[in-house]
Amino acid sequence: MSAIAVVRVRGHAKITEKAVRTMEMLRLTRPNHCVLLPLNTTTKGMLQVVKDYVTWGEVNQDTIVELLKSRGEVAGGERLTDKYVKGNSQFATISALAKAIEKTEAKMIDVKGLKPVMRLHPPMKGYEQVKRPYSVGGAVGYRGAEIERLLLRMLHDKEVK
Repeated sequence: MSAIAVVRVRGHAKITEKAVRTMEMLRLTRPNHCVLLPLNTTTKGMLQVVKDYVTWGEVNQDTIVELLKSRGEVAGGERLTDKYVKGNSQFATISALAKAIEKTEAKMIDVKGLKPVMRLHPPMKGYEQVKRPYSVGGAVGYRGAEIERLLLRMLHDKEVK
């Protein structure tokens, strides 16, 4: 198993009730929200319900570290730091946490007070067509490893090649 990043692409207009409930369970309540999840049968089923509104793909440890360092928030609105991770979990650093998340040995909720949702900026140069699947040049659906390029575009502090 591996970890995946799921990003909500579309807003709230014209969404089925089943998709709304599923996105609430995934904690994707607004566009540009991102969650890190383990890839298992339950997650796959939920992604099939919301595939027309989100994009997802596998992420590696480096991307998870970048996400947690730049957009990870703890209760009170503070940024996630190594000191906070060490004091509120069994992990010594953000890198150790990211490695465990990548291997699906840990979840975001294993760090006490860490918000499970990361609020990202819209991607630089925008999304592709948001009503078409990624496989035909759009923005929604499964991306595979290409999700990392999208996430880096959404962090705004990294140059994407």
